Amino acid sequence: MTPLFKHSLLACALAQAFAVNASAQQAGPVASVFVTGSKLSASERASVGGFAETAIIDTPSSISAIDRGQMQDLSIRSASEAVAYDASVGDAYNAVGYAEQFSVRGFVLNNNSGYRKDGFAIPADTQIPLENKERLELLKGVAGMQAGLAAPGGILNFVTKRPTDTPLRSVTLEARERGTLYGTLDLGGRFEDRRFGYRINAAAERLRSYVEGADGKRQFASAAFDWQITPDALLQLDMDFQHKEQITAPGYQLIRGVALPTGVSSRTLLNAQPWTKPVDTDSANLGLRFDYRFAPDWRATLSANKHWFKRDDFTAFPYGCSNEGEGFYPGYCSNGDYDVYDYQSTGERKTPFGLQGQVQGHFATGALRHVLTAGIAYSERHNRYGDYVYDYAGYSNIYQNLTVDPAPGNPRTGPVTERFSERERSLFVQDIVTLTPDLALHAGLRYVRIDSTQLPEPELGWVSNRASFVLPGVSLVYSVTPSWNVYGTLAHGLDAGGVAEMGATNENEDLGPNRSKQFELGTKGNFGDVALTAALFQITKGNEFNQGNPDGSFTFVRKGDQRHRGVEFSAQRSSGALAYGASLMALRAKQEGTGDPAYDGKRATNVPELKTTLWADYAVPMLPGLKVSGQWQYAGEKSFDPQNRVNVPGYHVFGLGAAYGLKMGATKVTLRARVDNLFDKFYWRDVTQQLGGYLLPGAPRTVRLSAQFDF
Repeated sequence: MTPLFKHSLLACALAQAFAVNASAQQAGPVASVFVTGSKLSASERASVGGFAETAIIDTPSSISAIDRGQMQDLSIRSASEAVAYDASVGDAYNAVGYAEQFSVRGFVLNNNSGYRKDGFAIPADTQIPLENKERLELLKGVAGMQAGLAAPGGILNFVTKRPTDTPLRSVTLEARERGTLYGTLDLGGRFEDRRFGYRINAAAERLRSYVEGADGKRQFASAAFDWQITPDALLQLDMDFQHKEQITAPGYQLIRGVALPTGVSSRTLLNAQPWTKPVDTDSANLGLRFDYRFAPDWRATLSANKHWFKRDDFTAFPYGCSNEGEGFYPGYCSNGDYDVYDYQSTGERKTPFGLQGQVQGHFATGALRHVLTAGIAYSERHNRYGDYVYDYAGYSNIYQNLTVDPAPGNPRTGPVTERFSERERSLFVQDIVTLTPDLALHAGLRYVRIDSTQLPEPELGWVSNRASFVLPGVSLVYSVTPSWNVYGTLAHGLDAGGVAEMGATNENEDLGPNRSKQFELGTKGNFGDVALTAALFQITKGNEFNQGNPDGSFTFVRKGDQRHRGVEFSAQRSSGALAYGASLMALRAKQEGTGDPAYDGKRATNVPELKTTLWADYAVPMLPGLKVSGQWQYAGEKSFDPQNRVNVPGYHVFGLGAAYGLKMGATKVTLRARVDNLFDKFYWRDVTQQLGGYLLPGAPRTVRLSAQFDF
């Protein structure tokens, strides 16, 4: 069904583009120029902070958003590129060709619950497409009341594009690094009966990564429709499909398990074997929403979302050293040798489903004004997979690739069956009470019941868990002026908890739900044309880590607390000839109360104490239509391992860009060029303890050129 859906949408999109814009084919000479700009301010609205779209300035949470216009101006094609402009976000085993995974405020987002599409959890096991997304919303910190099950770092919500009231016809073509070619089409508008609207998006990409050999391809198609049944009733439908296949680029381990590799290149593919196959993924999504205003100040919303994900995973996996002494596991040999394993896991499936109904309205009790929201939510997740193949094939070297034969015996993944299921039921209520014209109280709670079953090993049988939690959240918001608020928030959250990874003595064991709590003080305001935000926060959760055993093995445990104290600051100006944005996070992330001096008081892994980002965009007055831009990112030193035995240096990365807007007849054209990592600096951008501990290099200098045509 999905291939037919994909090709039908592509055909429909192309037909719409050429049918509607036949007259635009008669492009004339350059007639004029026009200026493009980036607009992102604290006055924007977001839905991720509560239960309806609200002005960010009035939301007592740290929220950032990046909209479609800014994604176009900054040539953003992936979530990784989008979140790079927020200093609170870091990479978390974000390997080229695999899945985009992030940490926020030093906490890794949960792959099953931390990434949302229109509020519903979707798996982040492959690249989440942006072509049909209007904006990305990031709620930083504990989100128990808003989302239920979610890691304490927050949630990243992808908001789907909706039909436009006026015709939209846009095509973008791009070329970058080593021959990557990208094209996308965006169509929107209304049918003759104005009650019906449509939005069609399609994209195709030939992937030629900066890691030489980590190549692949991607196709995407989506459609969204609105039906204004009556002035008070709106029905919305959206669907999308993506196919992606790309050879993944594994990371590096420490030399002898104690030292950073030196003299290596970010362009080297450790997965380069003749029998290497690309990771092959298909994902599809179907969303439905019905909104009904049944009284002047009251509305009811019923929404549902179904997601399908399939993956065939192949890697010539680099792990350990057996060529030196008694070996190092994990770790590479002194001369750079590493063991190569034939890893295969085919037929993986995830099929999450979500349903939510809520009622929201305004009323008054005496002098107090209320915004009341009450609702019920249900979600379920089903994961199917088989016993993976992980067989020794030979060895290679980080400085000179050595060809090895695949593991003998033509190994195959074991029978694919359901191995995990989870049902989450929630009741939630929130009341925003205006106590005085300048003071508001936000109070709410969510009751969550979780039922899960898993089959870690078929011979061990099913393991069931059932638990219930109450997650409160309370905030006070004081309006110093109409454009400046201060707030204080206390919130409780719930994470799914970690699962012991491959190689642990308790491999596949689920540690169960993990509670968290947060206290935050913040301020948001507009000062002239500059939007400022600042927040001081503390988040605490149960500490999970791989604890070494006397025999050299390790066990995944939860002991003590992981306590993150930090401050965030951002400033943004989006008007005038000079637009800019700045973001900073200073974070002290410690492990406490583990009962083991090897861990107590030590920094959490992969968390710099200081991270900053800065970008600026300048409209050159002498050349109307021309804009030049620059970016700077800095991340401080971070720890590789929980015992803080190895530290990874910090880095600075710079970029430059330019855009020129002009008109060709009735067509607006925007030409863009961008250089990332201008000085071609080698740096370790990502450090993870997953799968034994890996380091992932940042991209070298890369160049991209694009042209956007708006008809």
